[in-house]
Amino acid sequence: MVAVKEGPTPVITIDGPSGSGKGTVARRVAERLGWHLLDSGALYRLVAYAALRQGLAPGDEAEHARIALRLDVRFGADATGHEQIWLAGEEVNAAIRTEQAGDGASKVAAMPSVRAALLDRQRAFLQPPGLVADGRDMGTVIFPTAGLKIFLTASAEERARRRYNQLKDKGLGANLAALSLEIAERDRRDASRPVAPLRPAADAQIIDSTSMSIDAVVARVLELAAAQPG
Repeated sequence: MVAVKEGPTPVITIDGPSGSGKGTVARRVAERLGWHLLDSGALYRLVAYAALRQGLAPGDEAEHARIALRLDVRFGADATGHEQIWLAGEEVNAAIRTEQAGDGASKVAAMPSVRAALLDRQRAFLQPPGLVADGRDMGTVIFPTAGLKIFLTASAEERARRRYNQLKDKGLGANLAALSLEIAERDRRDASRPVAPLRPAADAQIIDSTSMSIDAVVARVLELAAAQPG
């Protein structure tokens, strides 16, 4: 029995830095449990993408927050189960998964007004039968009383290698050295932002996935979930 609750509905939070594998792990855990999934990073990527498309100045926090409040977004999947994301009726999943979009997301995530604008939207994902929430502040800010909080990490070198392979598999150009620098800069930015910095919750279970397969990490999360009291 899994009993990891935020109020009456169970929730598992999975936080961690870029390239730690948290997105894949969260999706597989949600599938195994038959729960909903919150990919919070996608919301910040959508804000950054929409702002770029509108030609906003990178430092215009008020306008970025306005976009965050009014995001017309829908999440779904195609017939094969692959994720689909629509922004104002346009399928944008591929567009928001680029390195440029990820870097933009890290920058807008440092804006307090944007974070505030997305707070209620993220919490609204918590619906029966349960939720697996993936991000950087799920266990510290969005669902601080979740029964199970995971902080998933890996060495910077391993995270860069994973991202490199992921991009190559998609047929996209990638430079391992450049990716390593980008990940290091994103880590610094995420950990030093004044609002909701990236850090493990005090009661989080820390999993170092450097030498673990995705299947092994998923199994460990499910094991921890099954061991929760209740």
